[in-house]
Amino acid sequence: MEIQTNIVNKVAQSGLVTVDLADYHPNTDNVLYDIKDNLFHGLILKEKDFREFIKAHDWSQYSGKHVAITCTADAIIPTWAYMLLANKLEPYATRIIFGDLDELLRIQYAAAIEQIDMLQFQDQRVVVKGCGDILIPESVFVQFTVKLSKVAKSIMYGEPCSTVPVFKRTNKEQKSSDKSI
Repeated sequence: MEIQTNIVNKVAQSGLVTVDLADYHPNTDNVLYDIKDNLFHGLILKEKDFREFIKAHDWSQYSGKHVAITCTADAIIPTWAYMLLANKLEPYATRIIFGDLDELLRIQYAAAIEQIDMLQFQDQRVVVKGCGDILIPESVFVQFTVKLSKVAKSIMYGEPCSTVPVFKRTNKEQKSSDKSI
């Protein structure tokens, strides 16, 4: 006689809402413009040469791209040089920032997190997915947690089957939260 046992998916029945911040990863063409390539002997920015480069360069290649402007060389770059680059990129690039590609990614994630309607997580038990194929800056987890903790019943980090508690609203907090909504 064979005994059949039904397998119960307790994770599915738990009422947990899983958020994968990788879903908010920008699907953009990000480009780094490193001004070091414009330096004389890798040390000095010659104004005349730089201005000639600015005039002759094909800026249309940055159309629709997100551009991070930086200098990775150990050189002192005058602020006006970055301003000239930004001015020439502005008609073409979708976004221009001063910083590296990591900073650009943080800014893009921050903009995406700001657009999330947090009321969908009102009084929910939320698991913020922790592992994945896409590297997500820690700043994104921090920003999301700050916003989420204002509405969620609880926040956990990890996977639904193995979580680390981050936040749990007490009854007192729940009542003051209800008044502010």
